[in-house]
Amino acid sequence: MHLTRFTDYSLRVLMYLADAGDERTTIAEIAARFSVSRNHLMKVVQELSRLGYVCAIRGKHGGLSLKRTPESIRLGALIQDTEHSLALVECSVDEDNCHLSSACRFNSIANEALQAFLKSLDNYTLADLMVPECRTRLREMKLINIHVE
Repeated sequence: MHLTRFTDYSLRVLMYLADAGDERTTIAEIAARFSVSRNHLMKVVQELSRLGYVCAIRGKHGGLSLKRTPESIRLGALIQDTEHSLALVECSVDEDNCHLSSACRFNSIANEALQAFLKSLDNYTLADLMVPECRTRLREMKLINIHVE
């Protein structure tokens, strides 16, 4: 299984905002700090906002902040929300594409493994990712002098 860049960026945004606490930040700042595409990050933030993870306020005194507490954001749920497809095998999406689908058990075994994976991730929250070493690194990134428009 390979998680998409969209989910990776979603985690980075949420971690950055978790470290910021009540302080608002911008898409441009996060994009610059992680050296990622501002346009792609805009799509990520828009989806996180739609899903209720992020509060996005427009205008001069606007910015981004977490809409939920880090302790309430379960990693398994976040991954389910941000991944467009969690199908591990093609026959999960299109059974007509496989001549063995009516007799093969692999699809059900793969789905069982996927559910165990997500259940395991749901034992952890965004707060669990925010260990002191992570917070230190995020703060070091904020000190780097990058021009942000």
